Amino acid sequence: MMAGSDSNDFQPGEDFARELDAGDPLAPYRDRFWIPRRADGADVVYLAGNSLGLQPKSVREMIEGELDDWARLGVDGHFDGRRPWYSYHEMFREPGARLVGGRPGEVVFMNSLTVNLHLMMVTFYQPTKDRYKIVMEDAAFPSDTYAIKSQLAFHGIDSADGLVVVKPRAGEHTIRTGDFVAAIENDGDRIALVLPAGVNFLTGQVFDMKQITAAAKARGCVVGW
Repeated sequence: MMAGSDSNDFQPGEDFARELDAGDPLAPYRDRFWIPRRADGADVVYLAGNSLGLQPKSVREMIEGELDDWARLGVDGHFDGRRPWYSYHEMFREPGARLVGGRPGEVVFMNSLTVNLHLMMVTFYQPTKDRYKIVMEDAAFPSDTYAIKSQLAFHGIDSADGLVVVKPRAGEHTIRTGDFVAAIENDGDRIALVLPAGVNFLTGQVFDMKQITAAAKARGCVVGW
């Protein structure tokens, strides 16, 4: 919000929204992205940043640079390119750590989301006869659900029994934190892993990571976000 505004000042109108935009310190970044246009030529109001964000205007030049290195160098681009591919992940250690509040040695950018989920579950999902369930949120990104169900199947566990999906209440679109906590507490002794997204890709809901993590750890569950 702009300086001097609080929740009591809110007005549900376009003029007030534009006033807030004008006072937003991040407003200049808007010009760094391509914004799709409506049929009448006006910019769309784009609210899908939790799924596929807008394309940065700089991305085309950067991709063409990589293609140029590939054309000029072939396999030697792994080591001799402007941004060598072999050690590409090292470029993001420091900014990646700042992004998530970690240390550079704790963060790595690698693979696709689904591959990384499998790698993490191979290590951290260790079901036993009594503790084998996985908890996730409703309407998760489809490949997240596929990965989790395939891990259950790999261990011989029927997803109808092994997967606990926390859903919004009837007539609601987001999940109440209390309902998430209750699901963990109700099945706590049988839950091996709690694995929701930090931000739901469909609704954009940001989950209370601290409270849900505390509830899961209190019941001895492994937690991943």
